Amino acid sequence: MRAPVEDLLDLLNLETLGDTSFRGHNPPVSGPMIYGGQAVAQALVAAQRTVDPGRAAHSLHAYFVLAGDPRAPISFEVEKIRDGKSFSTRRCVASQAGRAILSLEASFHVAEEGFDHAAPAPRGLADPETLETAEALAERFRHALPAVVAKRIARETALDIRVVEPDRYLLLNGAVEPRQCIWFRARGPMSDDASAHRAVLAYFSDMSLINTALIGHGRLIFEPAIQAASLDHAVWFHRPFRADEWLLYEQESPTACGGRTLTRGQIFTQDGRLVASVAQEGLARLRSEAR
Repeated sequence: MRAPVEDLLDLLNLETLGDTSFRGHNPPVSGPMIYGGQAVAQALVAAQRTVDPGRAAHSLHAYFVLAGDPRAPISFEVEKIRDGKSFSTRRCVASQAGRAILSLEASFHVAEEGFDHAAPAPRGLADPETLETAEALAERFRHALPAVVAKRIARETALDIRVVEPDRYLLLNGAVEPRQCIWFRARGPMSDDASAHRAVLAYFSDMSLINTALIGHGRLIFEPAIQAASLDHAVWFHRPFRADEWLLYEQESPTACGGRTLTRGQIFTQDGRLVASVAQEGLARLRSEAR
């Protein structure tokens, strides 16, 4: 039986058109625009394919330029900025119909020994296996969600997602501190290809960040009155991990101002190792008719 994660891996398996040219496609079931994490992950895959396999991505920085059209394929053009003794730098532009929708720069590093310390993982959180699945949550909170959102959440996807405090996330208690924790993993086993695990993490890393900022104001990203979009996105990969094993995504929003939100995230393995850090600025404003 085909594991759901295989559909995601197929999505990230770009067509090779040339040494630095690639084409990506979109899932058959999608929203009105391309999910930002998909574009980031596909651009990372394109950049990875132009680098020596002995060099692993350690950081990426992306700007979302335009909303992508899920009905059209995406072209990825990679520029080889530099190959040094220890680091390689790549720039990738994703475009549709000749217009850029995303610009990404990524850096790759030869593995080496060095200093080692890390922030501790949050303590006292529920084990992911004891938490409700996203499908179960969609059913329980169906009355509080727009029908299209509930349907999207209820559909089994490539990622198993468990929200640590779902009542807080879905605003049953009004405005709360803008922070949350989410467990996630790929549904089904993956190969030992570390680059594929980094791409899957990059894919997931764009999820729920703006909503983390909005819950501090008693609002949800799903509300028709809210206009929201990712503006830029950065990921730093610190240590090896597997995306088909439980990962904890701790998120907090230190500020929101002038229609923009900033959210930071740390991603830990189930045994407490910090494996990645994330930062994102997002657009979050009330639509003019709702102000």
